[in-house]
Amino acid sequence: MTTTTINLPDALAERVGGVARAVHRPLEEVLIPMLDGMVPSLDDVPEDMRAELVEMTWRDDARLMEAADATMPEEDQARMVELSTSGSSSPAEQEALEDLRTDDGRIMLRKARATALLSIRSGKRFLADADAA
Repeated sequence: MTTTTINLPDALAERVGGVARAVHRPLEEVLIPMLDGMVPSLDDVPEDMRAELVEMTWRDDARLMEAADATMPEEDQARMVELSTSGSSSPAEQEALEDLRTDDGRIMLRKARATALLSIRSGKRFLADADAA
């Protein structure tokens, strides 16, 4: 384990300390899971998306909700289904399908990151609330 010293604003230090006291846990046990949730693992993330996913940490909730609600355009979804189920395909069609799958994967990564951040910020399980609605 690495020891790191950080300066926290007084109000934040008081809030975190209050949480630690409320749950009868050391400050480290409160901060480590919070930081772990806020700092994404970038191991399996495409290189050109890493900065974007980290920078999402500083977006406001409205922008995160937009990312969490994003979907692939319907025409792209339809084209992806068409290319996926059309049996034999040309190299150009195979490339188009791969591009659509890549775009869809990028949307999913943004959705996952936004949902995780919103969940952490709210202090409750965001997806459970969405499923209940």
